[in-house]
Amino acid sequence: MLGPATAGARAGTDAAEDERTSQSRGSWLLALALSLVLVLGLSITTPAAAQEAAPNDDVAAMTLLEALDVDSFPAKGDAIDAIVHSDDPRARDWLQALLDGRLQRAGDGRFVVVLDNTGRDWPVQDALSGEPLGQMSRRELDRIGINNALRNQLRSAIAVVDLYAADVGLRRASAERLLGEVDGDLAGPLAEVIEEEPDARVRGRLVQALAIYRLEQGELEAIDDLQGSLHSRVRVALNRATNGDDPIVADAAREALNGIEQMLKVNRAAETLYFGLSLGSVLVLAAIGLAITFGVMGVINMAHGELIMLGAYTTWAMQQLLPGQPGLALILAIPAGFMVAALAGIAIERGVIQFLKGRPLETLLATFGISLILQQLVRTGISPLNRTVITPEWMSGSIAVNDALSLTLNRMYVLGFALVVFAALMLIMRRTRLGLEVRAVTQNRAMARSMGIRATRVDILTFALGSGVAGLAGVALSQLTNVGPNLGQNYIIDSFMVVVFGGVGNLWGTLVAGLSLGVINQVLEPWAGAVMAKIIVLVFIILFIQKRPRGLFPQKGRAAEG
Repeated sequence: MLGPATAGARAGTDAAEDERTSQSRGSWLLALALSLVLVLGLSITTPAAAQEAAPNDDVAAMTLLEALDVDSFPAKGDAIDAIVHSDDPRARDWLQALLDGRLQRAGDGRFVVVLDNTGRDWPVQDALSGEPLGQMSRRELDRIGINNALRNQLRSAIAVVDLYAADVGLRRASAERLLGEVDGDLAGPLAEVIEEEPDARVRGRLVQALAIYRLEQGELEAIDDLQGSLHSRVRVALNRATNGDDPIVADAAREALNGIEQMLKVNRAAETLYFGLSLGSVLVLAAIGLAITFGVMGVINMAHGELIMLGAYTTWAMQQLLPGQPGLALILAIPAGFMVAALAGIAIERGVIQFLKGRPLETLLATFGISLILQQLVRTGISPLNRTVITPEWMSGSIAVNDALSLTLNRMYVLGFALVVFAALMLIMRRTRLGLEVRAVTQNRAMARSMGIRATRVDILTFALGSGVAGLAGVALSQLTNVGPNLGQNYIIDSFMVVVFGGVGNLWGTLVAGLSLGVINQVLEPWAGAVMAKIIVLVFIILFIQKRPRGLFPQKGRAAEG
């Protein structure tokens, strides 16, 4: 039993706990109520704010686009400027669509962008939201017309917008388009962009673009920013300045142009040298196999050009077997072209040449007949028409050294390929038993036979090697010209000239002679013409052979006799 005092104390304690419990429940309910009010308030106000903001943006954008849909071209020009300065992320797409004639207005008043304007019905999307709207007929759309002045303004405006792009390639293309297109409205913003631009190439182009505008305004200091530039638009601006009213500016522009012309001459000489080396590399590939067979066997092989043709057709055939993969086909065509031409060479040597050894005139006539037969076989079996070999993507295009000099990649690869083949042949001739035997037979066939060297085997392998290299020349030529039955005829005479000029059977002589004749041809062609250049080269070789009958690098041994 509890006493009265104890019972009273216990009752007081229970009452206090009940009071605290009720207070905590009340505070919890109050917090819950406030949370509900806050959530409800957000659910009510946030969509309202979003709905209010979105229409405001669309209203502003609609106002910009509606300003384009007027009859006055000057008013459209003002509207284009307003779009450029609006900072709207959709501005560039609108300007590009307007320039392409794809920004149009539908019958319900909406602005749309035509995605494809072929056919009767065109797929379109909303210009504001970008949502596809299905297809519309031409009658439902009203095109926003522009004139040439607005087209030029749009190109400049798009270029200015692209200057703020994150992609450096886009900024470079934009800066390139602005050369000669800067006006008073663009000069101010352009100066600010130049200060903030991190890419040196973009910054340099923008400086030149701004300097052209300043030069048009008669500023003498602008010429300092244009000196040494090889860009055609810079030269046009300087030419105009030489005819200006200010004699000081005209003299300075003339002096700057003279310096640029000297630099252009140097670049033209470098381009001529590059194309000459490229042509020479083809001559080296075409002649180096002929030099080997001619030096060892003394055979004048007039079918050598057709072996080149077989290598080129092998490349074409590989691309037919591997459609859509020109790079892989070209790589596989290198060993395939070598093998096809080498097997054809063995067949020619075993079938004809072995019976005509020591009779060069009969060999010449026989191999000439073989060349005609091979040409006719290709015409009958494949086609008399030329075939096009696709150049792989990694061999397409060019490397821009500067504004006046570009080096095409396909010729660069052919030049490198020729040097690799030459190095491989040098290794074979200097570091293998076959090379030792070939050099022995070349210098003295009778002595080599007496030392146990099988000269007949050496002749077969040598002719196969020379023919295979001719096939490699055809693989390389397929990347520079069309493949046809007469392909080899364009190089057979030049190949013989290279062999005779360099020294019969000498690989170094073939390399030097081929590259030299290629450069000489390329230098003579611009002022003498292609035919006259070849005649001059032929006369030069005849005179040279009169002075040095054994060529630049005369071969020792049997090749030097007689």
